Amino acid sequence: MDLVNQILNIAVPPITSITLLLLLPPLLMFRLVHSTIRSLFAEDVAAKVVLITGASSGIGEVRSMHDKCIYIHTALRSNHVAYEYAKRGACLALVARRRHRLQQVAETARYLGSPDVLVIPADVTKVEDCQRFINETVNHFGTLDHLVNNAGIASISMLEEFTHVTNAAPVMETNFWGSVYTTHFAIPYLKRSRGKIIVNASAGAWLPAPRLAVYSASKAAVIIFFETLRVELGGCIAITIVTPGVTESELTKGKFLSKEGRMVLDQEMRDVQVSAVPVQPVQRCAKAIVDSACHGDRYLTVPSWMRVTFLWKVVFPEAMEWCNRMLLITRPEIPLTEAPSKKVLDLTGAKGILYPPSTLRPRSSVEIESEVNYHAT
Repeated sequence: MDLVNQILNIAVPPITSITLLLLLPPLLMFRLVHSTIRSLFAEDVAAKVVLITGASSGIGEVRSMHDKCIYIHTALRSNHVAYEYAKRGACLALVARRRHRLQQVAETARYLGSPDVLVIPADVTKVEDCQRFINETVNHFGTLDHLVNNAGIASISMLEEFTHVTNAAPVMETNFWGSVYTTHFAIPYLKRSRGKIIVNASAGAWLPAPRLAVYSASKAAVIIFFETLRVELGGCIAITIVTPGVTESELTKGKFLSKEGRMVLDQEMRDVQVSAVPVQPVQRCAKAIVDSACHGDRYLTVPSWMRVTFLWKVVFPEAMEWCNRMLLITRPEIPLTEAPSKKVLDLTGAKGILYPPSTLRPRSSVEIESEVNYHAT
């Protein structure tokens, strides 16, 4: 066995390099032609059924379609995805824990053109809730065409700083298991309609930023899970994996899971972590997600320049690690607000240019208390 591996160690690299050189040009040409054809014959989602989880905030707010129904599961970007589908005439099933916010999103979706909107309060971390809202969607609409998994939360803390390591568990439960549970119950109906799954991962899945270890791990798990599921399903359900960069959302407004396991609002820490990276508007991201789903794309990275960071990760991982360490980490005796990443942002005055207005708005004490108390329950 060792001899076989030694032979493969010698033979596989050059054979792979030669194969890539020969196959890459025609493969790129094929992808270009295929992408052009998909763009010309994009799916018309009018009257189709879309179920969206996490639809009470951020990207996931719903937008309607024609003929059938699509289920979309989202959290940070859910409401604007909902609005984008609604503009296209889709029927919507909106899932989140906050009923009053779901109802507000539903009203907007109807105004934008959705012919039928179903509101379902539920928690994606609970298996029974996931089964229930899938069943309610199918019972109401009679079918399910798209499932968008986008519910998510983030923690911003060094692993050793968690007062209890289990305080980080909600990140994986929401980001990964919430998508797995929902998809499990949706697959039979999506097979019947030959529907689609849209899953929101993150460019953070390959970017080793400190204080985001658990969040990044959850998003990396999402990517490999749905890539493997794509193989298992054999093409009967199309899967679009979305890896957004820094996007206007509750996280970029400063809301995240603390080391004590509580949802907090801290825009100073947000500035440390995001620094001078441009925050893309949520509407643009949501439109790109729905366009990509309708085109049947396998992957979407938005903004597209974020794809370059993957090459840096592969070719120069040491440089990426060094930069993140130097910019985002301070010595124990120095406050985090003195991190070079925040100093760069403050000295350049770039926040007003790089951050959308919604991420800069001061939060009232009543609003903060309402948000934190909700997530503490």
